[in-house]
Amino acid sequence: MKANIIRIRNYWLALIAPALLLALSSSAFAQGLNWEGQTGAFVTPFAYTSGSPANGIGHPQLAFHYLNGGSVMGNDFQASITVGLLKRIEVGYTRALVSEGDTPTLSPLFNNGFNIVHGKVNFLPENSFHTKYLPALSLGFAARTQVQRVGGVITNKETSNGDVYLVATKVITQSKHVPVLLNAGVKETDAALFGIAGNAPYWRTRAFGAVGFVLPGPAKSKVVVGSEAAQQPHQIQNLPGATLPTTLTYFARVIPATESPVNFDFGVAQAASRVLPSANVEAREQFAMGISYRF
Repeated sequence: MKANIIRIRNYWLALIAPALLLALSSSAFAQGLNWEGQTGAFVTPFAYTSGSPANGIGHPQLAFHYLNGGSVMGNDFQASITVGLLKRIEVGYTRALVSEGDTPTLSPLFNNGFNIVHGKVNFLPENSFHTKYLPALSLGFAARTQVQRVGGVITNKETSNGDVYLVATKVITQSKHVPVLLNAGVKETDAALFGIAGNAPYWRTRAFGAVGFVLPGPAKSKVVVGSEAAQQPHQIQNLPGATLPTTLTYFARVIPATESPVNFDFGVAQAASRVLPSANVEAREQFAMGISYRF
């Protein structure tokens, strides 16, 4: 009898453990806000949305991010608020702020704040139709206004730009000890470097992606380590000959405990260097950090 009870217990643990692991892993990835206030890694969005009930509005999330943009771009700050709706939707607002760098010839091109409004709809939850392989799929957008960076400074005009994107996210839990998150998406955008460098001359189709690993930390914490890549439109409006490379980040997200309402992000961003033969913005290995809080 005792042996049968043990076998039954082990059987149910084998069924339940992967589900619990998936839930905890998805929560670990999903509860943080990215640079623009979206549920995501450091600069790219996930297909997950901010937590909310199926028939109502969720508790808001607040986030603050900082990027040491270097002597040319200065210090960038992002203050965000995001809320989930009906378990499938999130909307939010971010204000981008900056303290000017100390390079007289180039720093004034990056010395203005702007607004970001974003939204996302998850139309296919992860593992739908009782499968273990389907990713979460979402459609989203980001709209930026009062953008007066680079080309906007040159023409002395406020501009606007935006993104429309499709993103897929999947947590792979075959490894019981190190769940892996894969994230990939495509977007149409006319923003240069998320608006930090103003506008691109035309709308462009760009790809982005991320990979992350959930590792156990001290005192029941979790540490998510990973990397992202986000293609940028190569040209900058009103700055002929300028080019932008793909943005790369390497990040670590620290979640103090499974149900903790707060998490911390630390990262290194590779944004841009010599955008013109005569202009180096020196922003290729820049420290970044962020904090998100769920009410």
